[in-house]
Amino acid sequence: MDIIYHGHSCFEIRGQKESLIIDPFITGNPQAKIGVKDIRVNYVLITHGHGDHVGDAIDIAKGNDATIVAPYELATYMGWKGAKAHPMHIGGSRQFSIGRIKLTQAFHGSSDVNDAEKNIVYLGMPCGYLITIEGKTIYHAGDTALFGDMKLIGELNSIDVALLPIGDNFTMGPEDALLAAKWVRAKLVIPMHFNTFPVIQQNPEEFVMQLRKEGISGKVLSSGEKLTL
Repeated sequence: MDIIYHGHSCFEIRGQKESLIIDPFITGNPQAKIGVKDIRVNYVLITHGHGDHVGDAIDIAKGNDATIVAPYELATYMGWKGAKAHPMHIGGSRQFSIGRIKLTQAFHGSSDVNDAEKNIVYLGMPCGYLITIEGKTIYHAGDTALFGDMKLIGELNSIDVALLPIGDNFTMGPEDALLAAKWVRAKLVIPMHFNTFPVIQQNPEEFVMQLRKEGISGKVLSSGEKLTL
């Protein structure tokens, strides 16, 4: 199984037979080195409704006849826009053809913000994902603050890779992410949601150095880089 980073919070996970993409912010993402038409996936997972996470989900889903998986309100909204969508919600899990997907809580917002019309459409609760494919479990925390139940997530699951935001301002910063890494007890931690915009500028290598001081394995992926599990 391969994990490919496309910048910000966007990760592609390729199994032997099927693949998925999480938070497919490609168009307008200064870190992305791939085009929407280059993406071939069976599933599109979205953590919440903000534009830098929904991104190109509809175009990717339609172009691949792929299924969008998202919290109920967001999945419904994607369905209204013509995409094939499967609604779920926090704490729920389901076995899909690619593997098992479970939604975790995340502390953030979720909405479609139209600046031109000064209109906000609320899209329910944000989420994180526990994704188990071919015997490996990946935890994508989504956009979130640090929260105590990350301990429980770590206790109840054997997590191979945790994808944690470190950007601060909109999510937890490096200090809180370090504590999150201790709690989720993943075999490997990969930072995300940093340096896309000036307000979330961080040093991911310093974060990984702090992880290693705590005996936690960490790795910074550059956009387009592939990690094989």
